[in-house]
Amino acid sequence: MARPDKAAAVAELAEQFRSSNAAVLTEYRGLTVAQLKTLRRSLGENAQYAVVKNTLTKIAANEAGISTLDDLFNGPTAVAFVTGDPVESAKGLRDFAKDNPNLVIKGGVLEGKALSADEIKKLADLESREVLLSKLAGALKGKQSQAASVFQALPSKLVRTVDALRAKQDEQGGAE
Repeated sequence: MARPDKAAAVAELAEQFRSSNAAVLTEYRGLTVAQLKTLRRSLGENAQYAVVKNTLTKIAANEAGISTLDDLFNGPTAVAFVTGDPVESAKGLRDFAKDNPNLVIKGGVLEGKALSADEIKKLADLESREVLLSKLAGALKGKQSQAASVFQALPSKLVRTVDALRAKQDEQGGAE
């Protein structure tokens, strides 16, 4: 029978997996407490970075329906649970890993799909959600302006065509 403290830890971790948009597993061997504190700050407000026990976290992930991470639970492991924009947290991890090579990104999961370490780095290269949304809004606004000018051009073209027909009829009427 499992000890109550371990069962509670598994339940808490399982809930974190369920409530997170993404989870990124890292190896933190060789990092100091001060460096880990800096890393936690660099992840942003919507991410929680926790040093975890492999066995308990593996059980919790499986309880949350995530079995794709099983091979990554070896060595000293910490998990970044992301509840907000995963791109922001991925950038924080990538940038911190550049400055501190002791941090190794092992892999993770994004909305139930497994991600390799390379895919997490590609995710970090994306622009933030806000930037992408503003670019989309700008593109849509541009398309609306183009559509408006097309719609304005049609009536004016029709008017010019009708005027040309009238002028032609007047010429033909005056010539007879």
